[in-house]
Amino acid sequence: MSGGRLRWWLLTLTVLLAVIGVFFFIGGVGYEFVATRSTPLAEPLSPALTIAVTGMCLAAMMVLIWFAIVGWSLARQTRAQGSGYGDAYRLIESFRFRDAIPLLERSISEGKETAEVLMLLTSAYAYAGQLAKAQATADRAVQLFPDDPDAYITLANGYRLQAAYDEAVYALRQAATLAPDRSVIWAELGFMQHFAGDESGALESFERATSQALPATYAVRAFYHLMRAYEQQGDSLKAARAAAKMMSARNGLSAWRSGLRALQGTAYGQRLHYEMEAIERAIADADASNLG
Repeated sequence: MSGGRLRWWLLTLTVLLAVIGVFFFIGGVGYEFVATRSTPLAEPLSPALTIAVTGMCLAAMMVLIWFAIVGWSLARQTRAQGSGYGDAYRLIESFRFRDAIPLLERSISEGKETAEVLMLLTSAYAYAGQLAKAQATADRAVQLFPDDPDAYITLANGYRLQAAYDEAVYALRQAATLAPDRSVIWAELGFMQHFAGDESGALESFERATSQALPATYAVRAFYHLMRAYEQQGDSLKAARAAAKMMSARNGLSAWRSGLRALQGTAYGQRLHYEMEAIERAIADADASNLG
């Protein structure tokens, strides 16, 4: 089991045990209240109250362990990615790309030239308008990590922001070959194939992506495109199923909307903006149909 997956299971276990502890506490206190409301407490600590206190202690212990795991993960990430990686990640999330660039460059100067650092630096350069540096960084990621699918995703991101969709498709095909079980890569490939005008290839990629677990952020777009493709084929049953799944993942659309601000003035950002409007109209039409 990989380190990342082990940490995920440990965090899940601690949260689950903390929830169980809270339920024990609530149940024990509730039972104690019902059992002793008409009579004074005869013992210093009844069995029900003991269970309640034990549950709360368990919950508190799990919270402490959770914070320890998070701290350990952050420290490990800092050692692996460089001292500026965490701050740069937060700056990029806040669309402060120019402020993130020197931090990521510092990570590289510290010898932490990983695929993840190069991916963030490529995005920061591209969103800051430094497209030549973004392309050079993406190319270096592939040169250094030719067997890492994230390196090809980095390269595809650089091409995508330059509206070079055919080149982005090629890079994502390489990533999908290296990691065929990563549904997000297949979804990204489908998006780029759609923008490149390869609708049959996009349909195949979207079907491959949605055959696996897919985050709502990607599912809402993938199922929208599947719905449209099935409608054009005249397959109303498949179109209805895709529409239902699109609706169930509609909350994922907000992530794309929030990112559009960073893409203003780019051809890719304009294409994505029009797609978001089309998906929102499809969702509104489906809502209206359900109400009718």
